[in-house]
Amino acid sequence: MSVVHTPSGRKMRLAVLASGRGSNFEAICRSVDEGRLQAEVVVVISDQKEAPVLSKAGIRGIKNLYINPADYESRDACDVAMAHICQEAGADLIVLAGYMRLLGKSFLRHFRWRTVNIHPALLPAFPGLRAQRQAVEYGVRFSGCTVHFVDEGMDTGPIILQAVVPVHFDDTEDTLTERILREEHRLYPQALQLIATGRVEVVGRKVRIRKQLETADTR
Repeated sequence: MSVVHTPSGRKMRLAVLASGRGSNFEAICRSVDEGRLQAEVVVVISDQKEAPVLSKAGIRGIKNLYINPADYESRDACDVAMAHICQEAGADLIVLAGYMRLLGKSFLRHFRWRTVNIHPALLPAFPGLRAQRQAVEYGVRFSGCTVHFVDEGMDTGPIILQAVVPVHFDDTEDTLTERILREEHRLYPQALQLIATGRVEVVGRKVRIRKQLETADTR
């Protein structure tokens, strides 16, 4: 099945969820500006009031919101509220860009196979937090990053694209993080463009990338 069908006559609309500085958000916006990604960011949501990504979105004139999970009686209630915000913004795809909270069924039932994430490791290796530190401490020769669909698990959804990064003997968590981040900025927009052009299908737990572009008027 095709994961996202963008209605003809417009670009794919993205809702970005982020908790920090928003470097992947910036990479996505650059790709849009340069014509490499047929999409537009319609809303940015953060669970951190002072997250730099909010001001970066504001500078670009993009609607941006701080959602405090403590204002809601449960995680489900917070998830439902965020899902409604994304729906009201007309989002076709939810893009997690350094968002540090798990999304549950209450959110994902609104955006099943329409929520994606990028993780700084070659999944299924080193899921969860501090993946770069895990890779350095384990002594692997290669790590990288993974763009995947989000399901109810911790970094367990179907894999869309991966990029490999060598791990050097003298690497620290910081040096490996920097090297992986450069690949994230390249890989994430590439994966989003595949989705925007109708080339991505989920078959079981595998992702098939179609060779033939679906024709769509994105003017």
